[in-house]
Amino acid sequence: MPTEQQGATPTAKGWFRGPPRAHGEVLDDRTVSFLELFYDLVFVVLIAQIAHTLSGDVSWVGVRNFAIVFALIWIAWTNGTFYHELHGREDGRSRSYIFAQMTMLALLAVYAGHAADSTVDGRGFAIVYALLLSFISWQWLGVRKYDTPEMAALTLRYVAGMSIPIGLVATSAIIDTPNTRLILWTAAITMTILGLAAQIFRPDPALEDAFRVTESTAERFGLLTIIVLGEVVVGVVDGLSEASRNGRTIATGIVSLTIGFGFWWNYFDFVGRRPPRPGALTRGMWNLGHLPMWLSVAATGAGIVSLVEHANDSRTPTATAWLITGSTAAIALSLAVIVSTMPSHPGRRMVPFTLTAAAVTAVLLGALRPSPIVLAAALAITLSLVWVEAFARHLRTGSAIGAD
Repeated sequence: MPTEQQGATPTAKGWFRGPPRAHGEVLDDRTVSFLELFYDLVFVVLIAQIAHTLSGDVSWVGVRNFAIVFALIWIAWTNGTFYHELHGREDGRSRSYIFAQMTMLALLAVYAGHAADSTVDGRGFAIVYALLLSFISWQWLGVRKYDTPEMAALTLRYVAGMSIPIGLVATSAIIDTPNTRLILWTAAITMTILGLAAQIFRPDPALEDAFRVTESTAERFGLLTIIVLGEVVVGVVDGLSEASRNGRTIATGIVSLTIGFGFWWNYFDFVGRRPPRPGALTRGMWNLGHLPMWLSVAATGAGIVSLVEHANDSRTPTATAWLITGSTAAIALSLAVIVSTMPSHPGRRMVPFTLTAAAVTAVLLGALRPSPIVLAAALAITLSLVWVEAFARHLRTGSAIGAD
């Protein structure tokens, strides 16, 4: 029998009109395709747009606006990614769906930067976003006729649930006041997360096989982690480009880059490419735990722009200090939750606790507000100590730190 990669339909018509995979048709040996990598690249642009806006408005309002728009982008990525993971094929139909989504996402990026504070861009963002989620929901609805009655009913409930946030976002397009629009968007995000939690935390054995996290799913989550980590590099480059470059400024930029290195080492040595333990609870914690982590990594990159620009100050500006240290604390706590869902390993036994200690340390550094270079160095050292403890523990057990 032909494999998924070889193609199971011999005709051109079948290649473009073949059915989606039904729930339960999980491809355990599936690898992430070049098309999925291309799809994720569109989110590089989207996240860069909103991170750039935050870097120019390091304030509580700026953080609020960034978090709301980022969460909407995450919802779009999650729905599009899981549809292809669970139902996509290597055929013309799946490719056409992804390219259609990418077209709408590219247009969404045009409005994303000031979607939260501009009436015109907010309206454009709301219209395109509602169309995008409606299109993805229509894709999910198309799976129903290939499913068992139980799974078809679940899909129908999902689409019905998605109609609520779609309606809220679509309604916001006719609202002229940005703050009122943000309230509707926040309601849409809340409803989506509650609906997702109700599905993935539901202890139903019939759903376990259809919705389990495979290695390819874990790889997609790792790829988006790489995308948001890129914002740390962008933050350093933008900060050095806009600041008056001298020895201290350049040194601050280089030290700030090591914060991103610390994020990378901890995530990919403890989590990257590893599915969580079986079970609805661990799956839900693993999935939802990535949202605050990704959001905070991108916010850190935006904060680094200001950190580098103020490299010559004796103390880090209050808003900048809290943005970077608060984001680092959120990353550490989110990662602690995600690590706790991994299969048990003696080398990683203490990691959730050391990450929690790192989060507390980051908050204390925010309160102290040392100079930018000292703040960056202290955060980088704090993150490195988490990894060093795990490395030493792996040495005692005789295993490599990246091994399961």
